[in-house]
Amino acid sequence: MAQLEAVYRQEAVAQLDEGCRDAVDRAAARIAEAADGDVPVYGVNTGFGKLASLKIEAKDTAKLQRNLILSHCCGVGEAMPVELVRLMMTLKLLSFGRGASGVRWELVQLLQDMLALGVTPIVPAQGSVGASGDLAPLSHMTAVLIGEGEAGFQGETLPGQEALAKAGLTPIELGPKEGLAFINGTQFSTAYALSGLFEAWRAAGNALAISALSTDAIMGSTAPLQPEIHSLRGHRGQIEAASAMRAILEGSQIRESHREGDSRVQDPYCIRCQPQVTGAAMDVLRQAAVTLEIEANAATDNPLVLTEAGLIVSGGNFHAEPVGFAADMIALALSEIGAIAQRRIALMVDPTLSFDLPPFLTPEPGLNSGLMIAEVTTAALMSENKHLANPCVTDSTPTSANQEDHVSMAAHGARRLGQMCENLNHILGVELLCAAQGVEFRAPLVTSAPLQNAVARLREDIPPLTEDRYMAPDLSRAKELVASGAIIAAMGSDMPELG
Repeated sequence: MAQLEAVYRQEAVAQLDEGCRDAVDRAAARIAEAADGDVPVYGVNTGFGKLASLKIEAKDTAKLQRNLILSHCCGVGEAMPVELVRLMMTLKLLSFGRGASGVRWELVQLLQDMLALGVTPIVPAQGSVGASGDLAPLSHMTAVLIGEGEAGFQGETLPGQEALAKAGLTPIELGPKEGLAFINGTQFSTAYALSGLFEAWRAAGNALAISALSTDAIMGSTAPLQPEIHSLRGHRGQIEAASAMRAILEGSQIRESHREGDSRVQDPYCIRCQPQVTGAAMDVLRQAAVTLEIEANAATDNPLVLTEAGLIVSGGNFHAEPVGFAADMIALALSEIGAIAQRRIALMVDPTLSFDLPPFLTPEPGLNSGLMIAEVTTAALMSENKHLANPCVTDSTPTSANQEDHVSMAAHGARRLGQMCENLNHILGVELLCAAQGVEFRAPLVTSAPLQNAVARLREDIPPLTEDRYMAPDLSRAKELVASGAIIAAMGSDMPELG
């Protein structure tokens, strides 16, 4: 997962270990042998989908594969982000490396060269139903390898053949089954799901840190973080969440000031149950990570070449049901992390609940509205994420003349995670603004050293809200600080790891 995240976040260049080449070559030789024979083999010398019963003559097999790619370039909508296209290309390399797809090494090498030189296919993000492979998006990716479609290169969008030529590369004519090997697969859905997972995990870490700041802002209790409470239940995420929050809050003067004589017996759930809620979300994200790591290393095209058995067998590994389930799990976690964060924001701006903080966290309420509408915005985003968290994997619909009669909908199930992460980071950005403002109202008492560092990092970009001002830039910048990991980095605290 660390390697995949480096490809995603840093656009690291990936290539297959040469040790897998023998298996790749043997599978390609088996396909070449089948193409020269008279026995119908799906996708090698037959049509596709509902047209699988139609035999194709040997002289037409190259044209068959080219036509497959061109006819399947039916994507619509905005182009995939570059980092996701590169992740998708890397996942396709991993799939080929299993030695079951039957592609020649020359195609593997071209894909690797494109990654190394920065030739990135332009891939519309809509059009896959997540079964029979992510056909449309993977076709747009593959089109560039045969000199068609469009690609980005050195800041320009160019015709595929021109982009390759400028990079010193040459298109390749597809051989038997090779087009099908490229487009029957789950790499589009898996790339988006991995992106959602990586961003969700960072958001969970931010939620733990910022909720600790919120706890101090409302002068909440750290008693619910007592380690014995969490070990008695036993869930890993909950235990780690409580441990991280304890470490972050250690040494807070604000906390020490009300250990005795506090009239409140218990804090609201959004403070008291943060380890239980975000910790549970962390456990769900880790379950999704197990599925996605397996899928990232899987051979998912069709048919597959079983070289040891001497067989070419049609199956259904292109069906992205595991990815669809993982995406829905990630969506649930994102929604719940945001839901409890939004309640902490509501707590801090409400003078009846915030333990003597001024209404809406402004020094002069009435004349100023403070963070009143920032909280309303988070309520809107929380509600939107709740709707987006509805499962996608259950929404099958038949396609391809009922040949492909159950599909996973993993593609848009995974793609919607990007918007959910954006929404969640906005919510956490507003919580950060509120919590920092609240802690500053507790002066001369100060929070813990890690949280002081977090507030100081925030204040480098966003000053305290002393009176009303144009708020949109503040919200946007706070969101970026959260999403980039800058707040966690400023704290210097160890956060739970995905693995």
